[in-house]
Amino acid sequence: MVESSSSIEPRICIIEDMIIQCEGAWTIPNLAALDHALQTIKWPDMSELMCDTMKISAMDTGGAVLLHRTLMTLRKEGRRVSVQGLRAEFGELLQMVSCNRSRIDEVDVSEPGYLSQLEQWGRQKSQQAVRALDFVGEATVHVSGALRRPSLIRWRAVFHSLDRDGYHALPITGLLAFLMGVVIAYQGAEQLRQFGANIFVVDLVGISLFREISPLIVAILIAGRSGSAYAAQIGTMKVTEELDAVRTLGLSPMQLLVLPRVFALVIAVPLLTVYADILGVIGGALVASSQLNVSGVEFVGRFEESVALRHFFLGMGKAPCFAVIIAMVGCYQGFQIRGNVDDVGKRTTIGVVQSIFLVIVFDAVCSIVFSWWKI
Repeated sequence: MVESSSSIEPRICIIEDMIIQCEGAWTIPNLAALDHALQTIKWPDMSELMCDTMKISAMDTGGAVLLHRTLMTLRKEGRRVSVQGLRAEFGELLQMVSCNRSRIDEVDVSEPGYLSQLEQWGRQKSQQAVRALDFVGEATVHVSGALRRPSLIRWRAVFHSLDRDGYHALPITGLLAFLMGVVIAYQGAEQLRQFGANIFVVDLVGISLFREISPLIVAILIAGRSGSAYAAQIGTMKVTEELDAVRTLGLSPMQLLVLPRVFALVIAVPLLTVYADILGVIGGALVASSQLNVSGVEFVGRFEESVALRHFFLGMGKAPCFAVIIAMVGCYQGFQIRGNVDDVGKRTTIGVVQSIFLVIVFDAVCSIVFSWWKI
């Protein structure tokens, strides 16, 4: 785009009955206003017109398209239109647009209406959904093939990912689970003390941690810690064209990058959930002992009596599903990165948000289903 220091307001008008006066910056930010002016203008009923473009201060490809379209419309109506005063650089741009005349009709320079914007949004979302389903389908085929032939699994990559995403997540997961147990017991202590139901703090801590809190907290931590890393790692490989090199060598990025991460999280998240359950219960037991005078022996006795094993298995059953969601979303967003490094940060953020959102939605659906089944 070539610009001038002139600040004339962009407009188009008719002067002296036969001169079309074009002024200002014919650039993309001003196209909507210019197009609206062209739609409302009343052309003179004359066979010859002159387009004065001397006062056009700036023009980019969008402006050249609009000017070319205007001239072509007038000429199709039988008028002879001459252009005068157009700068050489703008003339070259207009000539380039004219040479690509077959594509001009597909360009819409007008500001889209609400229905058009809604249609475009729906089209984009449907395309994204199709790409996501395609990715899930391809991953499912590779996972099923790897389960039938375990020799296809890159076990070294799985163990490396398990060490990085599982073992190194123990400190933060344990601390947060312990604090959650403390918070749940401490918040319930005051209410339970008022009714003399101190012992029921065991039910509160055990059932809430086993069924909901521990698996959900672990999933959110892993989504922020590992899911973001998956998107950033794969996205960086795509930006630096490492994925192209992998395909050139005849290797499958899905088998090389996605499967080890999926299998590692499917192993790591349930184990971290058990770890979080233990430390959360310990935190609740400490608060129960200090605030409600429930001794450790009483706590354990009530725990064995009131906290059924099904609560533990329900929470553990959701953990592998959370792991698959996090790994798939993180890897998918990494493969969607285009162009530059700035897109890496954008897609990484989207991956974390989508992972946490889908995990919470899945957890809510499970809670409703379990309630219907009375389990």
